[in-house]
Amino acid sequence: MERTKQPKKGNPDPNARMQVLSALMGRANIAARLGMQFDGSRDIYEALGYKKELTYLDFLTQYSRQDMAKALINRPIKGTWQGDLIVLESDDDKETELERAWKDLEKRLKLKSRFVRLDKLSSLGRYGVLLMGFNDVRAKDDLAKPVEGGKRDLIYVKPFGEGSCSIQKWEDDPNNERFGLPLIYELRMTNPGDSKTYNMVVHHSRVIHVVGELLENETEGEPVLEVLFNRLKDLEKLVGGSAEMFWKGARPGYQGVVDSEYTMSDEMEQDLKNQLDEYEHNLRRVLLSEGVDLKTLASQVSDPLNHVDVQIQMISAATGIPKRILVGSERGELASSQDQDTWKELIQTRREEFAEQQILLPFIDRCIELGVLPKAGADGYSIKWSDLFAPSEKDQVDIGKARTEALRSYAQEMGAAEIIPPVAFMEFFLGLSPEQIQMIQEMREAALLEEEAEWEEEKRLAEEAEKRAQDDPIPPDDILDPDQDDRQPEARKRSQNRQ
Repeated sequence: MERTKQPKKGNPDPNARMQVLSALMGRANIAARLGMQFDGSRDIYEALGYKKELTYLDFLTQYSRQDMAKALINRPIKGTWQGDLIVLESDDDKETELERAWKDLEKRLKLKSRFVRLDKLSSLGRYGVLLMGFNDVRAKDDLAKPVEGGKRDLIYVKPFGEGSCSIQKWEDDPNNERFGLPLIYELRMTNPGDSKTYNMVVHHSRVIHVVGELLENETEGEPVLEVLFNRLKDLEKLVGGSAEMFWKGARPGYQGVVDSEYTMSDEMEQDLKNQLDEYEHNLRRVLLSEGVDLKTLASQVSDPLNHVDVQIQMISAATGIPKRILVGSERGELASSQDQDTWKELIQTRREEFAEQQILLPFIDRCIELGVLPKAGADGYSIKWSDLFAPSEKDQVDIGKARTEALRSYAQEMGAAEIIPPVAFMEFFLGLSPEQIQMIQEMREAALLEEEAEWEEEKRLAEEAEKRAQDDPIPPDDILDPDQDDRQPEARKRSQNRQ
């Protein structure tokens, strides 16, 4: 890969260098203690082949090649960002200026897909950053300057992982609100057109810094795969070893015993070797031998399922992801529903404590600060996610059936309304919300008013008909034989109605 020439730099920031060295020494000290037992006499990590010092490249390689590692990264992220991503300023149906501007910005820059990539990159490494490209940059060197004031336009956003980003300078002023946080970044971007790598020095005001699980350090967290790395390697041993064991054990091996009274020529020996070679590579299924007794060796193929299940249980315990969600199996309706509830709670917590706090709120606040988005009202704004706990269509049907049966029993039981008032029954037994109960009462009152209006209309029509009958009696001569009635049809019909 071709690289551009490195720009000349002055003396590196000594504080930044000390922080990097301190972090490296701290990680080295921890790595040296991993797997040590019996006062250092036994090193389990060395015996089991576990790597002590892990880098971003280790995590990226594991994610790229192992199915379980990819699932551990992708499934929580996919669940976090599913559904629409809405910025809500007010609860009414009228769309505010901020809500409309966010919708346009999200659609134009495809922000949701960028946030998903940023989430993955920050989960793989100790941190990730989102470069915000404003319209005040006229040359690449302008990226190293703070964003100019005034109303800015956001042209692009681009996520970077730890492997393509490094912190060059830190804030060392204890009176500054950014004390201990990065000031200057160096980002490395590869141009797909010419395969060149470009280095960019970027000011922190143009970057959103995202960190996953935090401890003491606010700029570097713990990669998701770090605590799971040994288990993932164990899975590779078990799954790959079981496949190799089946490959070698499913087809039996042979032991050739040459008869003591038989002398094999060089030509016959070479021919037998060729046959065995063809048999090993699936080109031959029959062996022809003379003076050689071929005996089948016993094959040993064991089931790795229990051993694999132990590793998956350990991974599930470390991540909080239910095992059946992780491997995609369901055993029993009750267990499956419990796993689904646990999974939804984990995703909701991740939305509120990570996605909002680390990505969405800093990004939106930066856009409002620089005029990309309009300011929010006095009550601020909030993030509206899709409802994870909304019942599915099947759940709604089952709930409807259960409520209908309960309501039928309540209505048919004499004196039930005197013991439990209808409102209390709807709230505590049917599980309806106060808003739903109020809606039902309003609909019931409207139906009663409509029924009463219909009854009043029928009563009025009956009274008018009776009054017309009194005012216009039927003369005796009008009572005729229907067969001889030659009056007009309307008069004949009126006479029949009166009779």
